[in-house]
Amino acid sequence: MPPESGGPDRTEDGRYVIIDGRRWRATDPTVPEDAAAALRSHLMAARRAVREAKRATDDAALRRARDRVQRAKVALGERGDPWWEQSSRERDRRWRDGLAWFDGHGER
Repeated sequence: MPPESGGPDRTEDGRYVIIDGRRWRATDPTVPEDAAAALRSHLMAARRAVREAKRATDDAALRRARDRVQRAKVALGERGDPWWEQSSRERDRRWRDGLAWFDGHGER
C-alpha cells in the first residue's frame, strides 16, 4: 500500500509499515495526533536514555530506559496486544494510560 502522507509503505491491511524491507507494527491510527506526537516525544527521549545508559554502562538506568521505550511503544499500539484485536474502548484506554504514566513519571 503506498504511503498516504509521504511516510513508509504499509501492508494492504494497514497494520504494518515496511522499512528497509522489514515489517514493523504500525502505530494505532485511532490515537489522536496530539497524543501520538507526545508519545513519540517520550519514545525518542527514552531511546536517548538507552543510548546514554549504555555509554555509561549503567545497568539500572538501562532497565529504566528500556521500560520507558516499551511503555511508549505499547501506548502507541506498536507492541503488546495488537490494536486491531482490541475494542475501541481498550485502544483508547491503552494510549491514555500510557500518557498518564509518562505525565506521572516525567523524563527520568
